[in-house]
Amino acid sequence: MIRIVLRYLPAILLLSCAFYSCGDSGNKKPSVSLSQAKEQLENINKELVKNDREQIEAYIKRYSLDTIVSQNGAGLYYVVLGEPKGTLAQNGNLVTISYSVSLLDGTSCYGKDKPLQIQFLVGQGGVASGLEQGVLLMTVGQKAKLIVPPHLGYGLIGDGEKIPPRAILVYDVELLSID
Repeated sequence: MIRIVLRYLPAILLLSCAFYSCGDSGNKKPSVSLSQAKEQLENINKELVKNDREQIEAYIKRYSLDTIVSQNGAGLYYVVLGEPKGTLAQNGNLVTISYSVSLLDGTSCYGKDKPLQIQFLVGQGGVASGLEQGVLLMTVGQKAKLIVPPHLGYGLIGDGEKIPPRAILVYDVELLSID
C-alpha cells in the first residue's frame, strides 16, 4: 500500500496544488509556506529515491550481481562487459547501439524478441539520460547492463507507451559504433 501511495504522491501533490490555486480570489493565505512545501517535496523525493534504491539493490542481490555492479554519482547502476578496445564514447559522438529494455520484474518494454537499434548524438538528449551515461562508459563492441532509476529514465510519467510512470528500467546495451 505504501508503495502505491509513494508512487503517486507527487502527482497527487501537484493536483492538490492546482486545485488549491484555482479557488477563491487569492485573499486567503496558504496554510503551508513556500519553504514548508519545498521541504515536504524534498522529503517525498528523498523517500522515493530511497525506495528506488532498495528495489534496485534487491534486484542486484536476486541476480547475484552485487560483486560486479558499479554505481555512478547520479544513481545509475551498471556492469560493462568485454575488454575495452579503442576510445570511450564522448559527448558529441554519434553512436549506434543495439538494446532491449525491461522493468525490474522482467516485463519486456522494447526489444524482447530482437534488440532494437538506434543512433543518437551523445549529450544532446533524445534518449533517457541513464542510457547516455551508460554509453559514455563503453567502447565499441562492449556490452552493458544498465539499471536506470526513474529520475534518469522516463520519470513521473513514463513514455506514454510501454514504460509506466516511475519505472526502474533495465537496459541491455551493445555499443555498435562511434562516429
